[in-house]
Amino acid sequence: MEFSNKYIMGFTLILCLVCALGVSATAVGLKPLQDKNKLLFKQKNVLLAAGAIDEGDSNELVAQLFEQITQVIIERETGKVVEGDPESIDTIKLSKDSSTSEPIPSEFRRTMVKRISHQVLAYEVNIKGLKKIKGLAADHESPDTIECLVIPIRGNGLWGPMFGFIALSPDGKTVRGITYYQHKETPGLGGEVDNPSWKALWPGKVALDDTGKPVISVVKAGAVQNPEFEVDGMSGATITSKSVSNMLHLWLGDAGFGPYLKTKSGAQ
Repeated sequence: MEFSNKYIMGFTLILCLVCALGVSATAVGLKPLQDKNKLLFKQKNVLLAAGAIDEGDSNELVAQLFEQITQVIIERETGKVVEGDPESIDTIKLSKDSSTSEPIPSEFRRTMVKRISHQVLAYEVNIKGLKKIKGLAADHESPDTIECLVIPIRGNGLWGPMFGFIALSPDGKTVRGITYYQHKETPGLGGEVDNPSWKALWPGKVALDDTGKPVISVVKAGAVQNPEFEVDGMSGATITSKSVSNMLHLWLGDAGFGPYLKTKSGAQ
């Protein structure tokens, strides 16, 4: 049986329309689940930076612990916490609008962050009774109370954008933990930002000096001279190591969360 060109084209068009409608319906139907998973992923990485959970902990535990975390909106220039719904704010989107953002200082151009929004988001963590929540023995080495600030950080690495969180003591001066949840760095080199052994070098490092100026830095592998605030870099990943330093100095400094952190430390 032969079919005319008109018939074939009509059939093809109808098939394409049916498939398109099916894909669209599936995308719409899955969006609530995708949004939920995206939120859970963000919450998990905040808790990982704070040292409240391990990689293998359940989603139920993540949701339970996150109830003791307050997400705050900060007026970046003054460092003051302002009223509003943090979930309604997309700082990446705001940073692309000249009316809701400003250019970064020229010394941070290597981060490839072009603008920073006037309002930024941070997390104030105050988790109590952690051992009981996680079902741990009273004499377990894990802390029972975790109190810290978690700051989002971003900037370019060697191959593309890097997104992460750094956790600081309540006064903002000391590092509690760091995590990168999205990057394109080379496995075994810059990709070592994911390595638990490298992340274990961070807790206890001094992030800010007494004036509120960022001093934390990643130096060339094996070249640490000031262990109080220098972190050993990743072997063979000089550019990624420098990128981490650059973005930390941006986000912890006056152009980023510096004014907010000074309200916590009392620095002038």
